[in-house]
Amino acid sequence: MIKKIYSETEPSWLVTFELPPEVNAQTACLCGEFDEWDETSHPMERREDGSFTLTLSLQPERRYRFRYLLDGERWENDWAADAYEPNPFGSEDSVVQL
Repeated sequence: MIKKIYSETEPSWLVTFELPPEVNAQTACLCGEFDEWDETSHPMERREDGSFTLTLSLQPERRYRFRYLLDGERWENDWAADAYEPNPFGSEDSVVQL
């Protein structure tokens, strides 16, 4: 799930990325164009119920491709992404539109 709130203090969007407990993972990292697909830059906070969350400040008027890396080995898309686009690895990336 993706929640977007426009920042009142700077020209950016506060975007909260959330994964439900059903992903059955111990760790989750958010990877995408905003961090050059770095697999360690944005670890997500694991909640008691097994869900994950992370909020980023992102530039407006942009589209960002992203995916979740679960347990350091399994890639997942966001089930509620704004769009999906093919990637060079034969799968798709999630897209958030701001």
